[in-house]
Amino acid sequence: MKEYKLFTDSTSDLPYDIVKRLDIEVIPTEVILKGKGYLDYPDERELNKRDFYRQVREGEMPTTAVIPPNRFYEYFEKELKEGRDILYIVFSSGLTTTLQNAKIAAAELKEVYPEGRIALVDSLSGSLGEGLLVYYAAEMRQEGKSIDEIEEWVKANRLKLCHWFTVDDLQHLRRGGRVTAASAVVGGVLSIKPILNVSDEGRLEPVEKVRGRKAALETLLDKIKKGAVKPEEQTIFIIHADCEEECMWLKAEVEKHVGPKEIFIAFMGPVVGAHAGPGAIGLVFIGEHR
Repeated sequence: MKEYKLFTDSTSDLPYDIVKRLDIEVIPTEVILKGKGYLDYPDERELNKRDFYRQVREGEMPTTAVIPPNRFYEYFEKELKEGRDILYIVFSSGLTTTLQNAKIAAAELKEVYPEGRIALVDSLSGSLGEGLLVYYAAEMRQEGKSIDEIEEWVKANRLKLCHWFTVDDLQHLRRGGRVTAASAVVGGVLSIKPILNVSDEGRLEPVEKVRGRKAALETLLDKIKKGAVKPEEQTIFIIHADCEEECMWLKAEVEKHVGPKEIFIAFMGPVVGAHAGPGAIGLVFIGEHR
C-alpha cells in the first residue's frame, strides 16, 4: 500500500497533543487582528488563544482569510516530492471557499506530479465536527486502513456527525450574517441564547432559542442524551471559547448521563472563535443523523 499523509486545516480545532500523536498535518488559516495577520497553528506559535479572546473581550474585532491556493500548493508538494499521496479532510464547503482553493492547487500539482494522488474530502463540518472526522480517520490510518477505505468511511459517516453549539453573545453571529441586528439586540437584552447545529449542506444554522446560559448548556446535554448512538463506544469532543469552567461542568454531566468511552476537551481556535465569540461552547458526537 502506498504511503499517504493525512491533512486537515486549523478550523478543525484539534488539540495540539492529538495532532502530534496521530501525525496529522494541519494547514493554518489566517486571522487578522489589529490589522496584522497571524497564521493559526495548533501549537499557537503566532497567536495565543487566551490572548486572542482577551483582546476580543476588550473590543477588538478580528477577521479571517481563507487559505490561498499557493499555501496548499506548498504543503501538498512537500509530500508529493517524497512519493506520498495526500488525503485532505476539508472545512465545510457550505461555510467557506477552502475546498475550491485546494482544488486549484491540486489541479496544478497534478500536471507536475501526475503519479501523485490528492484526495479532497468535503467534511461538510466545522470546528471539532471536522476535527472528529479527522481524529477517526487518523486512528484508522494507524490501524493500516488505506486512503480509499478512509475516504469512503468519511463520506459514508459525515452526515451522522452531530454538532450542537451555543454562543454567549449574539453580536458575533450578527457580524457574520447569522442573525439580524435586531435579533442580536433583543437577544442581548432578554438573555436569549441560540442553539445551533451544522446542516446536511454543511451550513451553520440556528435551530432553537432558549433563555439563559444554564438553559443553553442543559439543552446541549439533552441533545447528546437523545441523539448519541452507542455512546459507550464513542469518543466525544467538547469545545469551548475561553469558558473552561462551564465546559468542565458539561463534561461531568455528559460522563454522568451518557457515559461515553472517552471525552476530549478542546480550546476553540481563533479562526472559528472570530465568528462565534468568547463563551461559545459545543458538543460533537456520532448519531443516526444530524
